[in-house]
Order: sequence, then C-alpha cells, then structure tokens
Amino acid sequence: MQVVRERDALVIGAGFSGLYMLLCLRDRLGLDAEVLEMAGGVGGTWYWNRYPGARCDSESYSYCYGFSPELLAQWEWSERYPGQAEILRYLDHVADRFDLRRSISFDTKVVAAEYDAAANKWLVRTAGGDAVRCTWLITAVGCLSSANVPDLPGLEGFAGQWFHTGLWPQEGVDFSGKRVGQIGTGSTGIQSVPVIAEQAGHLTVFQRTANFSIPARNAPLTPAFKQHVKDHAGAIRALMVSTPNGHPFAINPRRVFDVDAAERERIFEEGWARGGLQFRAAFHDLLVDQAANDEAASFIKRKIRAVVADPATAALLADIDHPFAAKRPPIDSDYFEAFNRDNVRLVDVRADPIAAVTPGGVRLASGREFALDIIVFATGFDAMTGPLLRMDIRGRDGLALKDAWAAGPETYLGLQVAGFPNLFTMTGPGSPSVLCNMPVAIEQHAEWIADCIAHVRARGLRTVEATVEAAEAWGRQVAAAAAATLLPKATHSWYLGANVPGKPRVFMPYAGGMARYREHCAEVAAAGYDGFALGG
Repeated sequence: MQVVRERDALVIGAGFSGLYMLLCLRDRLGLDAEVLEMAGGVGGTWYWNRYPGARCDSESYSYCYGFSPELLAQWEWSERYPGQAEILRYLDHVADRFDLRRSISFDTKVVAAEYDAAANKWLVRTAGGDAVRCTWLITAVGCLSSANVPDLPGLEGFAGQWFHTGLWPQEGVDFSGKRVGQIGTGSTGIQSVPVIAEQAGHLTVFQRTANFSIPARNAPLTPAFKQHVKDHAGAIRALMVSTPNGHPFAINPRRVFDVDAAERERIFEEGWARGGLQFRAAFHDLLVDQAANDEAASFIKRKIRAVVADPATAALLADIDHPFAAKRPPIDSDYFEAFNRDNVRLVDVRADPIAAVTPGGVRLASGREFALDIIVFATGFDAMTGPLLRMDIRGRDGLALKDAWAAGPETYLGLQVAGFPNLFTMTGPGSPSVLCNMPVAIEQHAEWIADCIAHVRARGLRTVEATVEAAEAWGRQVAAAAAATLLPKATHSWYLGANVPGKPRVFMPYAGGMARYREHCAEVAAAGYDGFALGG
C-alpha cells in the first residue's frame, strides 16, 4: 500500500457538508486539507439522486448556505422547492466561487481508514489502491447515501432493467411505452410516481406502507418574493437557527384542542392550501400528543379519499398505520391524483408480499404475477449509519466501527465516537441531522468541528476523543428526546433502522430540536470541550 500524500485533514464526501467543511479547514484554519469524493463531481446526495421528480422538501431560500451574505445576495432560486438539477447547479456555483475544486479528488472512493496511535495519524485507503495519511479525519458522507436494494430472489435473472432512485443513471431512463413497476412509497416514491406515470405505458405501484403526504404547492418564486428574501436575509437566518427544525417559519404555540372543531378544520384547510412542511407547524403539539395527532391524521385521510376516485384504491392509500409526521413527512406534486390515471395501478404488498422477481416481472406470495419491463426501487437507504459502516473504519487498538456499533450507533453529540481519536462524523447519528433542514445542521457541525480543531492546535495538543461516559450519557439523552415524542411509534421507520433487515432498532437522530442542540454544543465548547478527552 503506497502512501501517496500527507494532509493535515481529510474530508470524505463533497456534498453540502464536505464543501463547507473544506472551506472552514482550508481557508479559515489554514490547514492543508483535501476532500475525497467517489463521484465525478460535487453534490453528494444531489449528484446521485437524479430520479424523476427529485426535489427538495425544504423551502429553496432556506436550503442553502448562510455563512456568506454575498453568496446569499448573489444566488437566486427559481422555485419554492428546487429540483435536483437546480440544487446541483447551486453547489457547482459554490465550489467555483470559493475555488474548492482544486482541493477535491473526484472518482476517489474511500474503502477503509485506520488510526495509528503511535504516529497520531489516520491512514485512509481508496478503492484505487492508494493511501492518504492525515491527522484529522472528517466524514461528510451524508445520512441518505447508502442505497437500500431489497434482497429479492430472482432479481439477477430479471430480463428487463432495474434502477434504484438513489443511484440513478446520469443519462436518465426512458419509460416511454414501458410497463414499469415501482417498489416503495416513501418520500422518494411519492415524488417519482406522478412523473413516471406521465411517461410510462403503465405503472404498477407496489405499496407495503401507506404514507401521509401534504401537497407541495410548488411554484416559481415571484420577483417580489426574491427581493423580500434578499432584503430580510438576516432576519430569516435568525429565525431558522432558533426553530427546532431549522426551517424559516415558526411553529405556532397553540395546541390542537385550544380551538373548537370548526376553527381546527379551518386551520388545517389553510395549511393544506398553503402546502409544504408548514402544515405541521400549525399546532405545536402534533408530535407529542396522540389525540392531537389523530386530528391531523384524520384530516389528511379525508383529503386522500376526496382526491382518489376509486374507493378501494383510496382506502389502501389512507390505510396508514403510524402517526402523522412520525416518519419523514413527504410533500408531493399530484401524488394521490396520479392514481386517478388509467395507466396507474396500486398493489397492496403488505397483504400479499412480493415473493420473487421473475425474468418477466414480479410475483407475489399468492402467485399473482405482474409483467414488467422496468423495476424502480424507491426503497430508501441504509440511513445514517450505512454510509459510515460501508467503509472499514478502525480506531484505537484496531477497534472496528461496525463492532463499536454492533448494538446500534453510540456517539457524543453525533460528532465523535469513543475510541476513534480525531475522527469527526458530520450530521452523524445522535445529532438532529435528518429531523432538520440539513444546511442549518451542516453549518453548525462544520463550524463546531473547525473551532474544536483550532482549540486543540492552539494549546499544543494532539488529539480529541469522546469519552465513553459522555457518549453513553448522550445516548440516554437521545433516547429520552425521542421518547418524549410520537416518533418511535412509527416502528417501521428508517429513523429506527427498521427498513434494513438485521439492523439494530435504535432511534438514531436527536429529536430535541436543532436550537436546543446548538445551545448544548456551545455549552460543551465553552466548558473546555467537556466530555471530550484532549491529549498531548
């Protein structure tokens, strides 16, 4: 194994996290820093997720970096919810504006990293057979970047084509006149169904778990609104960092039963008409009180039945077995309306599971077969831990991360793992991450990590490592924060790892809110990085 170069710091991944982390390390701390990226360009999640209908579910003017007033003033979004191509253009713009590409090695897949205690160095190995050595190692691999392809018997013998939404071909897929089967109806599947339906000869949607969804009401941004965003950029950012989810709107302090039934219906109707994630911000107790949640759930189910013409199909789509917003809450553009098309069919694979993929399509347990030319897996990701565990990361005394996390991930603040000195995990399990508007969480992590490294270096120290006690205590706080909500009631959620066979069932993100988490991280730093062992 040839060590081809030495760096002060290495960052794995060139998405939102990796780009800003590089900027903090290289331009603010003056470190010799490099990003290793397996893709051919920047973008991370938005490089790979090119599936039909791929779109952000955060308001565009909030789904961007806030560290640079000049960048905020310079860039203009075209739509309320930007599509994949526009987000990728934005990240390309950022990479060029801050001259980041010269410090990124593309087409470089990291397969392993091992800590050498004697040298206080991480040895990072790539799929190409090279090795790079560094003092500081930061993973910016994303929470939703390890595609979860179901292990279905017969898939290798399928005569048609199959694709996973998270690994979509750059050249796209031609569905014209094809018999398409989509497996999965989470937020990705809900985005892709209407677009595929418009192109395909016929679309069969295989639904195991029915889902809530709110209309996105996506539309072009008006010139007046674009100017408003620029004129009030500071106030908008201040609001975003003060809210639990990092979005540019506050959660109304009223409770569901503070108002009578007629007023409650009016508020829900107003939220439905406005669309997007603001619907769940209409009342502050929707995720902590089951009775309150039931009112919102009942409203949405009535809307589904009103939209979908066929009563049997509507009943299947509204047969939802978890609280509203306990799973990732999708927003859509004509998802339920798509089932009114003559060329779209819904199949319930909870009652009749998929048994196998045949050369000509899909066969259910009952023996029913569906002839297909293309299969689309909208089956999500091995979330949060998957992107880290697919690399062979070994810390002090050769401790493998997969062994350290055998019973589920354990971190301190989602930032470090005990036994892995100088390794930082951006938006890792135990941080708000996927429960938050991601750029807000990412900026906080990048800046905190950079400040921590600067603190260690300024004092002539060499290592920073989470203590076992701090990580265990934080794990209890993460569990308690989740238990105070309805989130764990969605027992098949990927928040719990339930979508991946054999994965430990642990609620992974911190549900106490981004604002509270930010305060806690600041207090830890102010106390000399309490809970971290700093070594000389």
